[in-house]
Amino acid sequence: MSNKIYPIGIQNFEKIRREGYVYIDKTALVYRMVKTGSYYFLSRPRRFGKSLLLSTLEAYFQGKKELFEGLAMEKLEKDWIQHPVLHLDLNIEKYDRPESLDNILEKTLAGWEKLYGAEVSERSFSLRFAGIVRRAYEQTGQRVAILVDEYDKPMLQAIGNEDLQKSFRDTLKPFYGVLKTMDGCIKFGILTGVTKFGKVSVFSDLNNLIDISMDEKYVALCGITEQEIYDNFREDLQELADKQKMSFEEAAHELKVCYDGYHFVEDSIGIYNPFSLLNTFYKMKFGSYWFETGTPTYLVELLKRSHYNLEQMTHVEASSEVLNSIYGDEEPIPVIFQSGYLTIKGYDRRFDLYSLGFPNREVEEGFVKFLMPYYTRYNKLEAPFEIQKFVREIETGDIEGFFRRLRSFFADTPYELIKDLEVHYQNVLFIVFKLVGFYVKAEYHTSEGRIDLVLQTDKFIYVMEFKLDGTAEEALHQINEKHYVRPFETDGRELFKIGVNFSAATRNIEKWIVE
Repeated sequence: MSNKIYPIGIQNFEKIRREGYVYIDKTALVYRMVKTGSYYFLSRPRRFGKSLLLSTLEAYFQGKKELFEGLAMEKLEKDWIQHPVLHLDLNIEKYDRPESLDNILEKTLAGWEKLYGAEVSERSFSLRFAGIVRRAYEQTGQRVAILVDEYDKPMLQAIGNEDLQKSFRDTLKPFYGVLKTMDGCIKFGILTGVTKFGKVSVFSDLNNLIDISMDEKYVALCGITEQEIYDNFREDLQELADKQKMSFEEAAHELKVCYDGYHFVEDSIGIYNPFSLLNTFYKMKFGSYWFETGTPTYLVELLKRSHYNLEQMTHVEASSEVLNSIYGDEEPIPVIFQSGYLTIKGYDRRFDLYSLGFPNREVEEGFVKFLMPYYTRYNKLEAPFEIQKFVREIETGDIEGFFRRLRSFFADTPYELIKDLEVHYQNVLFIVFKLVGFYVKAEYHTSEGRIDLVLQTDKFIYVMEFKLDGTAEEALHQINEKHYVRPFETDGRELFKIGVNFSAATRNIEKWIVE
């Protein structure tokens, strides 16, 4: 049994090092950052180690050499100069009113002013910040390190509230501008967050940040690589395999399917979700640990406000300009990508087009499950039982029961959810069949508002065609006319052809025919 202490939920570098927690050595990359640039911006999904990165930088700039004993930094750094560090963490507050941001800034600035003093003439947040930076430099003789954690949280939580966003923007723009105006007093600065949301509107004057979010040199700065797993957790992986009655290779494969697959740069190594990985080794079982900590509702707000067709998420193509978009309140894909729910699957260099998809099973299944209560009348407690019933009906050939249940998914849907009926109808079907597809083999092919579905079990094959304001007869005719069942004609399983019509008038399934 492994004696390792896993740093689950611990984001303080000094605590990890002093109390014997496992630490994956990222200090060579930290050294490269501080020696090759002054100002950085990094976006990574939540719980990916951004706060630990800033805590590591804080310990480094405070000159705490003893914490780096045995790490790459110990051999790389020779000088160990102590710098004043100003660390702003915006992750603490819930930003639902203008005072929320003011309170955090006031508390943080007051703390810094106790250390470095204040001047009566510095009344605004930005003037106070600039004054603190100047005095910290003058009093210590060393330039200042500025670390900002979750810079985007106020903006993200204000999605859909333009007045609140403007208030936050008006406060943050001059505040962050200090990083440029006080350059002579600053040694290093980094801002981290989930997204690049609002980067122009908040940082319009701050053009000195190096964005390393899609920089291959820093792809492993947060998260864990496959090699790091084998270097640091080989015994743990063997123990996991034994507990789950798997071979070592099977456990490694399952770990990869569940938690690997994050690609922040084209043609780069995959990155594992560190939070899920550490929880798996701690509990010695696979689970949806990242999703258990909560999925931001701002993602659903973006999807619903833009009437986004969810099926498109399975085969998104986007340019680098879109992926690096800073207008997250207008287009959902950049925010969904930057939040870690989509990742790079391929890249066409000729046209500068990225293919996106879900990074792994945990994200795909968790995200679709999370969406279900927002698009149907079933809450998150009821939803798993309904999907279980769907799967049992499919596995036993109970077609009538299956479609009666599917009809109930459209019944009593709040009218405000159905601004675009066709997209809503497709989204509900996508969610249901995607969730069913985690338990039985499912294939979809979508174009021009038509959804073709194939469900396969060990005994049955279902080929379905859906129409909107047509007839079930037309749908069945299309199955036959376009030979949708031809690939399965020599298969020994029982084959069903099903035509379904969806009525705009009733906002529900009007009729289905089975052949």
